[in-house]
Amino acid sequence: MDWTEIVLTVPSDKIDTVSDIAQMTVPYGIYIEDYSDLENEVMEIAKIDMIDEELLSQDREHGKVHIYISPEENPEEAVSYIHDRLAAENIEYDIKIGGCDVESCLESWKKYFSPINVGEKLLIRPVWRDDYEPGNRTVIHLEPGLAFGTGTHETTRLCLQALEKYVTEGCTMLDVGCGSGILAVAALLLGAKSAVGIDIDELAVKASRENARLNSVEDKYTGIRGNLADKVEGTYDVITANIVADAIIMLSADIIGHMDENSVYIMSGIIDSRLDDVMSALPEGLEVTEQYEEKGWFCLAAKKTASAKKD
Repeated sequence: MDWTEIVLTVPSDKIDTVSDIAQMTVPYGIYIEDYSDLENEVMEIAKIDMIDEELLSQDREHGKVHIYISPEENPEEAVSYIHDRLAAENIEYDIKIGGCDVESCLESWKKYFSPINVGEKLLIRPVWRDDYEPGNRTVIHLEPGLAFGTGTHETTRLCLQALEKYVTEGCTMLDVGCGSGILAVAALLLGAKSAVGIDIDELAVKASRENARLNSVEDKYTGIRGNLADKVEGTYDVITANIVADAIIMLSADIIGHMDENSVYIMSGIIDSRLDDVMSALPEGLEVTEQYEEKGWFCLAAKKTASAKKD
C-alpha cells in the first residue's frame, strides 16, 4: 500500500514552528532537512571540517519538512490543516505531494533518527543504530515504526524529564495514550515495579508490548487496548498523558479517579496557545505543582490538593 509524502519547503528560521505543526498534523513519520547551520553542526557532531560537496550545495535559506500520511488517512485533510496553520503563522511555503511505498518511506525516515540523550539519565536508541555511547545513562531501545512517536519531539522529551524526577523505586505507573510505549518503558527502567499502557489503537498497544520486550521489562508491563474509563481500575503513583490538549481536557476528570493522595499526573502535548485552556479545565481537586517548557510546548505535573486528599 502506498503512503503519501508531503514535502514543505519553508524559510530556515521557521523550521521549528513548521515541524511542530507537522507533528500536530500526523504525530509520526516526519523528518527535517535543515542545512542553515551545516558547518557548525558537522563540527560539533563529527569533529571534522570536511563536508561533502553535495551537502555544501544545499539551500541554506530554506529547509524541508517531510510528512508521511498512511494509506488509511486523508492527505487532502492534512494539506488543508497545514495550509490553515501556516497561513495563521504568516509563513510562506511551497508544498509538493507524491506517493511512496511504505518501505521507501520507512528507510528515508530512519536515516534521520539518531541516538539522543534525554534529561540527565536517559538515552533513546533506535534499534537499527549501534553507534552510541551510553556512558552512565539508562538506554531505552526503541522500535517506533512509522506510526508512533520516537521520543525526539519536545512533548515526549519533557515527559521523560519529568519521569526522571517522579519515578521512584517500586512505584506503579499508568500511561494514557501509550503509543510506542516509550514512557512506560522508561518508567520501568528507572525503577517502577509495574506499568500499564492504554491506547485505543491496537497497533500502538502491540508496538508498546514489543518495546517492553526489547528492553527486557515485558514481565512488568501490561498493554491494554481501549479507553480509560472502561478498561483501567485502581490507583497509580505516576500517571502520564502525552497526547493533545483537547484529549487532556476530556480525560483529566477520569484520571483524578486513578490518583491517590501522593500520585502525580504528568500531562504533555500542550502547545503554548492551549496552555490556559488546559489549566482552566483541570478538575477541582487538582493543582499544577510544576511545569516544563521547550520551544513553545508545555508539560505539567499536577497533584491532588490538600482538600481533595481529605475527601
